[in-house]
Amino acid sequence: MLATALRTTARLAVPRVAAPALRVRAVPAMGMRFYSSELNKSALPFTHSANPTIKYSEEHEWIAAHEDGTAFIGITKYAADALGDATYVEVPEEGREFEKGESIGSVESVKSASELYSPVSGEVIRGNEELADNPATVNSDPAGDGWFAHVKLSDKSELDELMSIEAYEEFIKN
Repeated sequence: MLATALRTTARLAVPRVAAPALRVRAVPAMGMRFYSSELNKSALPFTHSANPTIKYSEEHEWIAAHEDGTAFIGITKYAADALGDATYVEVPEEGREFEKGESIGSVESVKSASELYSPVSGEVIRGNEELADNPATVNSDPAGDGWFAHVKLSDKSELDELMSIEAYEEFIKN
């Protein structure tokens, strides 16, 4: 299975390339930053219900949590840009249960192969199968149509451990 083969690679935040840089934390040389205005608020993760709670992980995932106890998970633009052009995406299967920090998918790109680690515990309602046919969506709309999984949250309090957009922007500066 691809996920097993990819376990030797690092989290999305740690693309394996020839350079010794391991954690994606510094703002790229071109000065790119991730702003909340880059969320594609017309995409399903943000229209599923009114006023979703948006949080970010240190591994550069975003989560849009909704009042019905469900959430959408994807990677940030920062992570997508660090990965390079996505060539293959693996999304989780419906019904799969997972714990916070567990791999729930993977991305292969021209630069690296990385796993997507869930920032929360839950059960997969559905994976975004459209990414299999069009992995470039991860790059063109990572905070929108490039979502990886729609999940049922097991423990909503896990959201409290994640960062706001302001905290995330500060995190990637350092």
